[in-house]
Amino acid sequence: MVRPIYLYGSEVLRETAQPADLGRKEEIAALVEDLWDTLKASDGCGLAAPQIGVSLRVVVVDGDIMSDVYPYLKGFRRTFVNPVVLSESGRTCEYNEGCLSVPGIYADVRRPESLEVEYYDENLEKKRESFDKFAARMVQHEFSHLDGVLFTDLLAPIRRKMLARKLQNISHGKVHTAYKAKIK
Repeated sequence: MVRPIYLYGSEVLRETAQPADLGRKEEIAALVEDLWDTLKASDGCGLAAPQIGVSLRVVVVDGDIMSDVYPYLKGFRRTFVNPVVLSESGRTCEYNEGCLSVPGIYADVRRPESLEVEYYDENLEKKRESFDKFAARMVQHEFSHLDGVLFTDLLAPIRRKMLARKLQNISHGKVHTAYKAKIK
């Protein structure tokens, strides 16, 4: 089911998401299906459960949408349930980021170049995997949502100040999206 995406200013985006109860397989499966449906309908490359109003540690990423720019992402689709970052590289890189919850705003954000993660997949099988390049970027961006952090929080103070009016407009519903959205 396609759900509305919660926009900047919604309280759920600032919460630290709770671990998903692995014993509730059907609920997790339904949430994952809703995340995928909503992501597809919004033409994004990643979505975290808090972005659809559910404060649980569940994320989906789909690199296929970016494979024309980054061919190595062809077929890259992951579901992360209760992910834990085991390590991050000391080297960082900067990419331009945007977010379905912060429509119309894009900015360069510095993040670790690579990371290693332990997580449960959509079948609730435990996995351990390393990510680099833009895959690492997508994963880190979505994981930030699980801790109540938006990409705009990672910008230099002067850049955030420059975006203050746009962010305020989003939080007051003065924004147009091509997908279902809400503020709460």
